[in-house]
Amino acid sequence: MEPTPTSSGERLNRFLARSGVSSRRGAEEIMAAGQVTVNDVVVREPGAKIDPETDVVEVDGVRVGVATGRMYVMLNKPTGYVSTLSDPQGRKTIAELMPATDRRLFNIGRLDMDTTGLLMLTDDGELAHRLMHPKYHVSKEYLATVYGRPAEETLQLIRDGIELDDGPTAPAEISIDRPGDTTSVVRLVIREGRKRQVRRMLGAVGHRVLALHRVRFGPITLGDLPFGMTRELTPQETAALIENAGLGRMR
Repeated sequence: MEPTPTSSGERLNRFLARSGVSSRRGAEEIMAAGQVTVNDVVVREPGAKIDPETDVVEVDGVRVGVATGRMYVMLNKPTGYVSTLSDPQGRKTIAELMPATDRRLFNIGRLDMDTTGLLMLTDDGELAHRLMHPKYHVSKEYLATVYGRPAEETLQLIRDGIELDDGPTAPAEISIDRPGDTTSVVRLVIREGRKRQVRRMLGAVGHRVLALHRVRFGPITLGDLPFGMTRELTPQETAALIENAGLGRMR
């Protein structure tokens, strides 16, 4: 039995995301690498349709199905860890900090190795796809320690959006949290996810970032969770995260 070639059924990349294998983008990557088969046939086209009830989907020879429950975890990432599960350069990864579980958890977005704070982990691929998609404008809040004390005119430049080498940024929220003569702490909220965006924005207006810490992702706040520790979200936090992703009630 080959994958359903008609317009009926479910897109394979979405099925893999729902199964907890990876995010939808990650599913497309493993499909392109030839790791996914449907009824023993390698399928590389992410838009291929399947019947989840009858088709046998395998990743690297292991059958996958849609999980009956989901796991949502927050991690307070310390500095010095990369936000991947393995690293060819041998650096420390967040896999060393993840909770002991038989679930295939993956992170929602990334933090730079030298950035600390809130990182979300889940086996809910559809939620991860939504939260990382620019369409949903999920807000991320950071505390940045910078050289000097930004003037009000400088803060307004960031609020209005500034030009970076990959294009103008969207308007952001920024305020001085703790002013100082040598260094200051600013609080910044963005709704984009470009590489090293906060550091580049502040550097572009003359205030190099010395330390960067994420304290909120969408409706989820880090609170007093210690560095290197994880905890599962409460049902209330999970419901808020799902609603923020535009997925309605808890599934």
